[in-house]
Parts: sequence; structure tokens; C-alpha cells
Amino acid sequence: MVFSFIVIPLLLAAFLPLIGKFSKKLLPDLLTNAALAYLVFNSILLIKTIFNRGVLIQNLSWFGETVNLQVALDSFNLFMLFTISLVSLCISLFSVDYLEHYGHRSTFYALFLVMIAGMNGLVLVPDLFSIYLFLEVAAVASYALVAFGLGYDELEASFKYLMLSVVASAFALLSITVIFGLTGSLNFQAVAQGLQDLGARSVLGVCVAFFIMGFGLKAALIPFHAWLPDAHPSAPAPISAMLSGLLIKVSGIYALFRIIYSVIGITPALSQILMALGTISMVAAALLALGQKDIKRMLAYSSISQVGYIVLGLALGTPLGIAGALFHLFNHAVAKGLLFLNSGSIQHITGTRNLDELGGLGKVVPVTAGTNLVGALSIAGVPPLAGFWSKLIIIMALIQAKEFAYALVAILASVLTLWYYLLIQRKAFFGRVSEKWAQVNEAPFWMSAANVLLALICILAGIFFTPIFRTWISPAAEALARGIQAVLMWGL
Repeated sequence: MVFSFIVIPLLLAAFLPLIGKFSKKLLPDLLTNAALAYLVFNSILLIKTIFNRGVLIQNLSWFGETVNLQVALDSFNLFMLFTISLVSLCISLFSVDYLEHYGHRSTFYALFLVMIAGMNGLVLVPDLFSIYLFLEVAAVASYALVAFGLGYDELEASFKYLMLSVVASAFALLSITVIFGLTGSLNFQAVAQGLQDLGARSVLGVCVAFFIMGFGLKAALIPFHAWLPDAHPSAPAPISAMLSGLLIKVSGIYALFRIIYSVIGITPALSQILMALGTISMVAAALLALGQKDIKRMLAYSSISQVGYIVLGLALGTPLGIAGALFHLFNHAVAKGLLFLNSGSIQHITGTRNLDELGGLGKVVPVTAGTNLVGALSIAGVPPLAGFWSKLIIIMALIQAKEFAYALVAILASVLTLWYYLLIQRKAFFGRVSEKWAQVNEAPFWMSAANVLLALICILAGIFFTPIFRTWISPAAEALARGIQAVLMWGL
């Protein structure tokens, strides 16, 4: 049941190019969305099992023989799987109409499913090498998807992304190799125990630095962010939503903090380094977003800024900080996915993403305008939307930990976020409708439906914040925080 999160996307991806020979549209659309809907349903079914058992560990069986490939599922993993499956399903629904002007539908879906399988695998595996393996599976698919349109900008952005991502992977692999050489193991528990016995603080400090550089580049933390502002605007809108909403969080933030919490341990010094990186990303990227005219480029810088909030909460290390960061991870995945899909709708409707060329669209495309407003206000932290609660929890956690300066910066960065999102609304949707856009029509059905679904999630997650936080976010935060108790607090 747990392996289905990896096996189903990979199997379907293998057969989709063949299926595409017989059915150009119907079967690829139907099978992909059905598979992702099943994964969402499966993640919900597993809640009761994890609630009763705490942790579920399974070994892969091949023709009756046990293979040394293990997956481990706890509340944190399950939270991540649900987020990946839910947002991916909405993006896949959007793609049904969006791909009309791209073609090669089955190829797109095959690469899309490989990316999802890579992310799911990375979330589930409990050893360092498998993290690297699935990291590369997701990354290889993402390189091809960024360049899917085969335009000059897409190919250039994909190549830049590939080069920098290879550097990131090299840092992560080098660190994993050194740790394997020290401990003779790759399993989280065995490595944690081996590092405790050795006490190799200097070498471990270098490994931690390599992990921060490698996974920080994957997460696009400043100063490792150079690839993201090019890759996001150039990629097709569904892939921009996947990169920003899911991939940078899974291959960057999840991988880094799973290793820190479950293997290495977090010290006050390491906490302060990561909090400083998160804060710099939060503020600098928000200021850079203010100067952008391309909607997707502005959203790309916004992603870097919001990743800063998540890193700030996780690096704080308190139960409330971790919970707020995980809730913001979910809210950002939903709201930023919605905003990137809306940018695709705007481009589909008008043929441009330049804010200086738009204006008054709210009167002719009210669904796109309304859903964009919901996503923007949620990310900016306006009540009662979901993003307000996650930012509030992170700020409360900082105040509780007496990190008043960080709390003040987080509040000011949220004001900047609201500023540039209101700029998008004013320039694109408010004001007088120009004759150029007076006759445009709303985005096609599936594009609008996906946007409405994501907007509803932003609203409902805010309204029903209390039960969601108690039954879903808190157990995930506790599962991640338990890793601290299993490893020595190194004095790096």
C-alpha cells in the first residue's frame, strides 16, 4: 500500500508513451488524473493506520523474495505525501486544457509522473543513499519539463537549472559518502548511532555545511537561488506550479531537515545559521519581487521569500515553530500552485504576463481574478485564509523563543509580500478594461476548475484551521521533532 506511491506513477509513466500512440488526449488525461486521485485517497486511508501504529515500515518484495529496499511511513511522511498528491492532482487537472497548445500530452504526463514518483520516494525512504537516488529521479524529470516547450528561453533556463542542480547533488553526495566512510552505514538510525559513538565533530561540521549548500541550492535559499528566477518563468505553468509548490520543498527543505532532525541533530549554532539564511531569503527575495514586471518572475522571487519562512520555523526547532513551518509548507504549496496556474490562465487568455500590458481583467475574467486574489491574500497572510494562521504560528513561536528581532522581520516581510501581491491585482485585474482585452473569454473549464479547487482549499484550511492543526499538522510536527531525541546534540 505504501509502495504504491512510488510504483503506480512509475508504471503508468512507463506505459503512457505507448498509450499515447492509440489515444492522444482521452486516455492520458483520464489515467493520469485517476492515478493521482487514487494516491490522494490512499494517503487519507493511511491516516488511521499511522494513528494506531505510529510508524509503518515495509520492505519491497520481488517474486516472493525480500529486497533490501525499505520505506518508512510516519505522520510527517504522510503529511508530505498528501500534500504532494493533492497539489499534483490539481495541477494535472489544469493541464488537461493547458496542454492543447503544447501537444505531446502523453510524454508530458509520463515525465510529470516520474517527478511525482521521485518526490514520493524521497519522502518515504529512511536511508541517505536512497534520498540521493530519488532526488535525482525527480530532478531528471524536472530538467526535461522545464524545457518542454523547446523555446530558447526554456532550453537556456533548463540548462542553467541542470548545471546548478548537478553542483547541489555533488555536495549532497560528497557529504553522504563521507558519512558512510565514517559510520559504514546509510540507514538513519545506524548513522545517528555511529556518529554518536565516533564524536567526529569537525568532519561532521563540514558534512553539515555541504548538506546546507546542496539542499539549500535545491530549495533556492539565498545565496543559492540563481537558477529559480529563470526556471520558473520559462517552464510551462503546470511545471512552474510543481517546482515552486512542491519540488523545492521536497528535494530541498524536506531532505535537509529530515537529515538534520533524524541523523545529525540541531544545535543552537546550526539553528542560528539556518534562521539567518531563512531570514535573508525572506527579506531579500521580497524586495526583489517588488521590481518585477513579469508575473511569473515575481512569483518566483516570492517562492524564495516564502521558503525563508519555512526554514525559519524549522530551524527554530521548537514544537510550535516546526508545526507553523509545516503548515506554511502546505499553505504555500496550495496557494503558490494556484498563483502559478493563474499566471498560466492569464497568459492563455491574453498572450502576455507583462503587468504593464494588462489591466481591468477582473471585469472580463472574474473567476481568474477571484482565485488569484484568494491565493495572493493567503500567501500574504491575510485572515481568515490559511496563510494567515501559519505565519501567525511561526511569529508566535519566535516570540515564545524570545527571538524578537526575527519575529519583527517576519512581520515586515509579510507586509512586503502583501504589497507586491496587491501590485499584481491592481495592474492585472483592477482599473479600466482596455479595448485590447474587452473581448477575451474566461480560461477553459479544467483550468478554471483546478484554480477554483485550490482557492477553496485556501479558504477551507483557514476556516477549519483548528481541527486541521490538531489532527494533521501537530502529529506531523511531533513525528519530525521526535528525531531530535534519537541523535546527539553535537556542539558544532
